[in-house]
Amino acid sequence: MADPENTLTITLETGDVVITLRPDLAPKHVEQISTLAKEGFYDGVVFHRVIPGFMAQGGDPTGSGMGGSHLPNIPAEFSREPHVRGVCSMARSSNPNSANSQFFICFDDARFLDGQYTVWGVVESGMEHVDALPKGEPPRTPGKIVKMTVGA
Repeated sequence: MADPENTLTITLETGDVVITLRPDLAPKHVEQISTLAKEGFYDGVVFHRVIPGFMAQGGDPTGSGMGGSHLPNIPAEFSREPHVRGVCSMARSSNPNSANSQFFICFDDARFLDGQYTVWGVVESGMEHVDALPKGEPPRTPGKIVKMTVGA
């Protein structure tokens, strides 16, 4: 049975995406995302960059790809975990220690990101809802996070 405290649910307009958090790989990143989700930070935030065959990126309250949260940036927690379909990882600037609130979910194999971005979770169910997000950089009518919750 999944550990409720390490289960994140992203409710999209098409349904729920259930993610198993990986504090064993990235404890600081999991803590930051969990804190922001519990505060309601992600509710109503769009997926501003959705590239078919690559990934869907969201978590920026401005929707521009330049914004973050009120919390400080997180130091990199790179691992050997591969960036493959369903993996959730943190977006950042060219500075490896600049992750804050933006994240992405891989549609496909993106192993060239391995060891350069922090993996913090994996989609257990609902990947079809991620696949259905409107595409674009930014999408004309972006898909949005209705609600993001931690726990059962």
